[in-house]
Amino acid sequence: MQLSKIFKEFFESEKAGGIMLMLCTLLSLLLVNSNYSQAYLNIWHWPLFGENIEHWINDGLMAIFFLLIGLELEREVYNGELSNLKNALLPMMAALGGMVLPVIVYAGFNMKAGNLSGAGIPMATDIAFALGILSLLGNRIPSSLKVFLTALAVIDDLGAILVIAIFYTGSIIWLNLMISLGIFVFLLFLNRLKVYSLIPYLIGGICMWYFMLYSGIHATITGVLLAFAIPFDKGDESSISIKLQHFLHKPVAYLILPLFALANTAIIINTDISNVMTESNSLGIAMGLIVGKPLGILLFSYVAVLIGWCNLPEDVNWKQIFGAGILGGIGFTMSIFITLLAFDNLEIINNSKLMILIASSIAGLLGYFYLKIVSPNLGLND
Repeated sequence: MQLSKIFKEFFESEKAGGIMLMLCTLLSLLLVNSNYSQAYLNIWHWPLFGENIEHWINDGLMAIFFLLIGLELEREVYNGELSNLKNALLPMMAALGGMVLPVIVYAGFNMKAGNLSGAGIPMATDIAFALGILSLLGNRIPSSLKVFLTALAVIDDLGAILVIAIFYTGSIIWLNLMISLGIFVFLLFLNRLKVYSLIPYLIGGICMWYFMLYSGIHATITGVLLAFAIPFDKGDESSISIKLQHFLHKPVAYLILPLFALANTAIIINTDISNVMTESNSLGIAMGLIVGKPLGILLFSYVAVLIGWCNLPEDVNWKQIFGAGILGGIGFTMSIFITLLAFDNLEIINNSKLMILIASSIAGLLGYFYLKIVSPNLGLND
């Protein structure tokens, strides 16, 4: 299976993003657990235009990250793996299983305590980390599995965005929401009129983000909406959608995701980890990511193929699908993102982040070594 140039660029940018995330996470953990802890934490709370720096990273810069995810999803829908329904159903069903089963696992540990606010935490897959680890296996991994995991993770993140919009939204200011959605409709109208200048879409996107920010619904959702308003046209190098995707690869990989990691992985490890790991919330997160994710992805994929909805790619076997499912348990970025929305208690947030970090590390190591065993190096080419 030949990979398109734009997919290779996306895959490589996510690989670079994954490496940068690892380095920034390690740096953040070292600084926050050193003598410079308070000074480091204070950086992210410096005021900027009425809010602190951490707020602008999480609500502003991350909207650009979701714009890139949306552009990749748009490309997949129009001209990629998701353009054919039968091909699309495999990663779609896998993503659905990878969202449903972790929620069930989390609920199993927390239902009795009546604490389900963190159920969305183990739902999402971190694209950068997952693809970064997959890339370390090189030619052992068939192209179809790279495409499968990428499509799964993109759909997964879209599902997480919908969950944020529906379940992690407080009071809604309807006027601002309607204005934001009205701008979105106007941009769709420009698309239909074949307006191929990027400027009006970017200006409209900023305005849409502003009103969404003050509507009560998380502003990062505008990134995905804007992506689908931008014309895809023929999907070649002249497409403004493709041009924007090209442009965003490096800023997202080398600036936005590293800043997110630095600001949000300042996890203070001064508690008894054994006590943290036995809390129902922690167990729900860990088991949801490490067990629920791979089982849900494998089970839903297998059933979809069994009943004839879709086919398994010729160069991929079920062991590799399960391995991709294990990598799907790397929650990190989106899991931390949902944690910040799910809880107000700083101790619970800190402990949840710590558990996400531990569980994602376990999933990454397990996925790497498992896929290395079941995917011998056959000299496959992209």
